[in-house]
Amino acid sequence: MSRLRHGWTRRAVGGLLLAGAVAGLGAGPAQAQQYRYWSFWDGGAPAAGGKKTAWAYATEGPGTARPADGAVVGFRFSVSADSVKAAGPRTAPDFAALCGTTPARSGDKRIGVVIDFGTAADAPPGERPPAGRTGCARVPADASAGEALAAVAKPLRYDADALLCGIAGYPRSGCAEQVDGSGAQPKTTETATAERGAGGAAGGDDDGGPSAGVLGGIGAVVVLGAAGVWQARRRRG
Repeated sequence: MSRLRHGWTRRAVGGLLLAGAVAGLGAGPAQAQQYRYWSFWDGGAPAAGGKKTAWAYATEGPGTARPADGAVVGFRFSVSADSVKAAGPRTAPDFAALCGTTPARSGDKRIGVVIDFGTAADAPPGERPPAGRTGCARVPADASAGEALAAVAKPLRYDADALLCGIAGYPRSGCAEQVDGSGAQPKTTETATAERGAGGAAGGDDDGGPSAGVLGGIGAVVVLGAAGVWQARRRRG
């Protein structure tokens, strides 16, 4: 089975589908497959004189989300089966704490960025999550959340379909890996697809990729150019 067929989970991302719409496709199986991936969170912008203290699962990918000056965005690495159960960043989205010392400048905007590398339990085998990071990205007024991330955390690692796989070198390898709930070694989505092609029962959707409920989560981390990648491949197809 080709990677392009498997890539339908990628085509649904980067703002092409909202996470809420994906979740509405229906409940997953009783034993939903879990995936290890970076999720994207919206800390919003604080009300006048107030402080935003709660994260909301982002409804579009950081490649299309264009937060205003004063907003906070978050990224969390974790294992989950869907957006409802996904763990959010453990640092509050407090713009004043993140960007209070960064003055406003004409033509630019300031975006607070929170990066939570997750827990040891969610780490890939042989890796330990780094300490969390925060930053204040000063970016052009029309910049996306993905560009704000790139301004404060490098290197970023992507796969061939523009899916964000690593932030600041974590994890070292792998991308949206399927995790076996029995405690066995995780499978990559490519491995699951190969098993199905050989007659194995990989579980999840019929292409060996993430279940519908997790599409929003994996889709939320497709950063710059995902829509263009898909359109180009569709034209070539």
